[in-house]
Amino acid sequence: MQNMLSSIDYVIECRDYRVPVTSINPLFEEALGKTRRLVVYTKRDLGAEPRSSAQHIAEKTIKKFDSNSAVFFVSSSSRPDVSSILTHLRNDAEGPDKLVGCRVMVVGMPNVGKSTLINNLRNQGVRKAKAVQTGGQPGITRKIGTPVKIIERDNGAHVYVLDTPGVFMPYVPDAEKMLKLALCGCVKDSVISPVTLADYLLYHINLHNPGQYQRWSQPTNEISPLLDSFARQTGLLAKGGIPNIDLAALHFIQKWRSGDLGRFILDDLQAEQRRIEEGIENEVGISISQALKAERMARKQPASDS
Repeated sequence: MQNMLSSIDYVIECRDYRVPVTSINPLFEEALGKTRRLVVYTKRDLGAEPRSSAQHIAEKTIKKFDSNSAVFFVSSSSRPDVSSILTHLRNDAEGPDKLVGCRVMVVGMPNVGKSTLINNLRNQGVRKAKAVQTGGQPGITRKIGTPVKIIERDNGAHVYVLDTPGVFMPYVPDAEKMLKLALCGCVKDSVISPVTLADYLLYHINLHNPGQYQRWSQPTNEISPLLDSFARQTGLLAKGGIPNIDLAALHFIQKWRSGDLGRFILDDLQAEQRRIEEGIENEVGISISQALKAERMARKQPASDS
């Protein structure tokens, strides 16, 4: 991405509306420099009930996180309205030389909806079918794609977008942040135990509306009996009629991802707003190998004289 920046005029950074803070990748701040940027929060309809007061309050707070960038919200529906993004790009995204058009790079965490956004921009911008592959698991996009036209201009200075592979943080030191990202599908489901994820999801459902799972169980803080009942009632059984708990956990998680177990934001927006007001910076986590290297270097340093 850094190598291509000299030919990029604009950046669209995608984040997941359900984790608007956790899905911010601090590496982009360093890698993308001062390239003009707009921020798109995807899957808006899965983080709050549409047109509710909770959605209005959340989006008002989220916009404060990016005071220097234009901010947009799009839903996960098959044909979300992206006209406001197209209008912004049409008016603002111009290259140094209008004759060669404008190249826009779309970046973000894995599986936050970059490819889906590009297909919708193309469909509504130039009325053409999807150009990039999408999927429910991270890792579908493996390399930076070829430019896809999304806006046509009479003078030939069209706007093109480039899809990029999802970029994950080198190391996530906070276990809860990792659980949030995994719950939203930013890491493959095989990385963290599905029962552990389902247990974390149950915690959040109980915070917002325990009645969401009443068709399978009474309100509870115990994930095992809930998954046992869920597996039996949905037919997720192994040989001998034994509940397949891992499979039940995955199906339980998928129901939340599709909006069937409540629509809520996992991040504490008020806490993030206080952090910004107090001027506390987010630290970029280093990888384990980097930490070990720093420790070895420190041991090699001669002890200072007392």
